[in-house]
Amino acid sequence: MKKLFCFLLVAAMFGLVSCKSDKDSAGNSMANLDRTWSVYKADEASSSYSPLHQIDTANVGDLQPAWTFTMNDLPPSAQPANSQSNPIIVDGVLYSLSAKRNAYAINAETGEQIWSYDPFEGGGGGGVERGVTYWENGDDKRIFFAADNFLVALDAKTGKPISEFGTNGKVNLNVGVRDNPDDIAITMTSPGIIYKDLIICGSRLPDLYGTPPGYIRAYHCKTGELVWTFHTVPLPGEPGYETWPKDAYKYAGGINSWAGMSIDTKRGIVFMSLGSPTYDFYGADRIGENLYGNCVLALDAATGKHVWHYQTVHHDIWDYDLPAPPNLVTLNKDGKQVDAVAQLSKQGFVYILDRETGKPIYPIEERPVPASNLPGEKAWPTQPFPTKPKPYAKQLITETDLTNYSPADHDALVKRFRSLRYEGLYTPPDLKGTLMFPGTRGGTNWGGGAFDPVTNMLYIRSSNAPEIQTIIRQDPEVVVGMPVVDQGRRQYNIYCAACHGGNRAGIGNNPTLLGLDKRMTREIALDKIRKGGGFMPPYAGVLTDDQLDAILSYVHSVGSGSKGLAKVEGEGAQPVKDMYMNTTGYVTWKDPSGNPAVTPPWGTLHALNLSTGEYEWEIPLGNDEKRKGDGAADTGLEGKSGPVVTAGGLIFIAGAEDRKLRAFAKSTGKILWETTLPAIANATACTYMVNGKQYVALSVGGTTENPSGSIMAFKLP
Repeated sequence: MKKLFCFLLVAAMFGLVSCKSDKDSAGNSMANLDRTWSVYKADEASSSYSPLHQIDTANVGDLQPAWTFTMNDLPPSAQPANSQSNPIIVDGVLYSLSAKRNAYAINAETGEQIWSYDPFEGGGGGGVERGVTYWENGDDKRIFFAADNFLVALDAKTGKPISEFGTNGKVNLNVGVRDNPDDIAITMTSPGIIYKDLIICGSRLPDLYGTPPGYIRAYHCKTGELVWTFHTVPLPGEPGYETWPKDAYKYAGGINSWAGMSIDTKRGIVFMSLGSPTYDFYGADRIGENLYGNCVLALDAATGKHVWHYQTVHHDIWDYDLPAPPNLVTLNKDGKQVDAVAQLSKQGFVYILDRETGKPIYPIEERPVPASNLPGEKAWPTQPFPTKPKPYAKQLITETDLTNYSPADHDALVKRFRSLRYEGLYTPPDLKGTLMFPGTRGGTNWGGGAFDPVTNMLYIRSSNAPEIQTIIRQDPEVVVGMPVVDQGRRQYNIYCAACHGGNRAGIGNNPTLLGLDKRMTREIALDKIRKGGGFMPPYAGVLTDDQLDAILSYVHSVGSGSKGLAKVEGEGAQPVKDMYMNTTGYVTWKDPSGNPAVTPPWGTLHALNLSTGEYEWEIPLGNDEKRKGDGAADTGLEGKSGPVVTAGGLIFIAGAEDRKLRAFAKSTGKILWETTLPAIANATACTYMVNGKQYVALSVGGTTENPSGSIMAFKLP
């Protein structure tokens, strides 16, 4: 009896120890450890926070590869793919997408494939999507993601389409927006979010003339039935209609929710960050504030009814989309706990808003900004400037900030700088050329921030990336008799050169189009332009068949149906309005030799205490060893993916051109571990636990040898 008592006492003691270890550092239960990263960006709050602490500041230096899962869904001749998918993990199964948008279920402990699903049935596929959505109701467990213009529902256990959802497992996203579904191509670049039995979805359409608005929609997870729609360009009688010309709802577009969403299930409110109206850089046909462009938007998750909004840019003519889902945060303000929303931006501002009302927690001032010189344009006279926290991205350039890699390069930068219109932040696009800083790739991108609920710290990646806007007047009337290749060159320079270069050789991660006819058929290339792929938006409904034929004739081969001449859109067609286009957007300014135009750091990582509004540390993130001076600090590098923060005291982040995955101490910003990956991991990582072991995993881009890319996982020995 005495032995039995001792045994029970020891067992009880171990039980107490076990219970204590199954709490995170906030004291929350960790009993369900296999559901700690079951939603895109970790949870419904888009926190990118993990309560796991097995990997910590003391042992992270021992991390080693655990497994690598290689996708082989692209042909060997394909351009190396660039995945942005943030894996989710449910009950020991990792779900993710390849760069081709094939879906995979993988054993999260071993890296072995459980199932895969190709929505294109061997076709071209492709296009950015940053993850999948998981939903369950009892034994009914489903994976949702978008492929082309379809929302797809799969059985999470088998990878087979759910036949009762929509039509054979698919819902056509083209149906239910303003324009003819046969003439447009809608897709999703960030996964939808779940509220009870609804999946709430944003969309992505190109930010160009002629595209419809990106409505917010909720579908029933069982049937695919459309339950509600929110019009991001308001219809007559809806709040915000008065901020547009009276007929704008018939022709204005954009305002996509492409960056993702967060949800407060307890309050029943879904929060989203919205993009700019079209056209991004010229708004003479949309004079006004243009709600709900560039808004943090709160909707009733059950009905789609408006709760509140906060507009961060009025009448956007800079493409300052809100680029990441809002972080749902709690901070200490004047001795009280305040539930709030923290929205990051391309400008480097943090907008901190009350979660129930949308009112700023710290003061935000409307300040005058420069007026536009473009014909017909009326830039909004003021813009909101948060007074606290201070901007985390640099917002002003002077000549002393220009680099000097050689006298000739420096002189060229100075000459160009002096030729441009530049009056600081919110300088409008101008026919003489405009310097834009931060540019469209500046500040925060889609990776967003990571919020630690224990310490109220928000960790932010930022890029210092200036751009030059080159504005030209584009006559929409097609010239009769112009050879189709020449017409294609003209259209290419307007719609394609900003990403693929004037010489078609590619810029940055955007691939070369030289030799395109040797890598894909004309039909596949046409399908890619129509539906989009990678960073490229879909152009269906934006470009006419004749414009598409002309562009393909220039970048691929002369089409048999073109007869060598560009056609006119209707006999005697006249331009509807003047169109002004930015032909050098989305490209970071560099000197003639290809060096960055401004001095480093080009990328930074910040720790912001939300309760005080002050930054506790800031460090360069990434390093260009070629351009780093002797004894100088790391240069930092541009990047789009976001950080992950853990209860183990760590920040994990990748996504720069140096191909590093790094771990930092979250309290100081000191680097504790790094490893070199086979390619850029342009995706936010995740961390999870299976069978008592914590893993860190992320999607890695393709290489010449393996264009499909991979998923890599790391663990302690």
